[in-house]
Amino acid sequence: MNVYEYAMKVEKDGEAYYRELASKSPNSGLKRIFTMLADEEVKHYNVFKNMMKKNDIDVNKLDIITDTKTIFETLSNEKNNINFSEEQIDFYKEAIKKEENSHQFYLDKSNEVETENEKAIFIKISEEEIKHRKILEEIVEFIQEPDNWVASAEF
Repeated sequence: MNVYEYAMKVEKDGEAYYRELASKSPNSGLKRIFTMLADEEVKHYNVFKNMMKKNDIDVNKLDIITDTKTIFETLSNEKNNINFSEEQIDFYKEAIKKEENSHQFYLDKSNEVETENEKAIFIKISEEEIKHRKILEEIVEFIQEPDNWVASAEF
C-alpha cells in the first residue's frame, strides 16, 4: 500500500468514526459538528485520491479549511441542552487521539513524497488535523463544563 492509499484509508476511517459519533450523539448541535468533520475527512480523501492519480493540485486552492466559526456558534447555542454520558466523552477523547495520530502521520509522510507541492499538501492537511483535534478538545471541555465554557480565542 503506497502513501496515498494509506492516507485515503486513514481519511475513510476518520469519516466513518465521525459519522458514528454523529449517530450516537444525543445533541443535534454535536450531530451537526460531527457530520461537518466527517465531510472534511471526505475532502481530505479526495485530495489524496487526486494526488495518487497524479492530478495537478494547487495547494493554495485547496478547499479543506474547517469552518470553526460555525462549529463554535453551534456549541454556544447548545449550552442549555447538554446531557452526556462518560462513555460519550470517552468516544470524543478517542477521536482526539486519532486526530493527533493523523497529524503526525501526515507530517512524517510529508518528508517521503516526491515534490515540494505534495509536501505542502501533506503539511496543510496535517495542520487541519490539528484543528480537528482542538475542536474535539473544545467539545470535551464544553461537555464537561458547559456553564464555564468559552470558545478558545484561536478559533
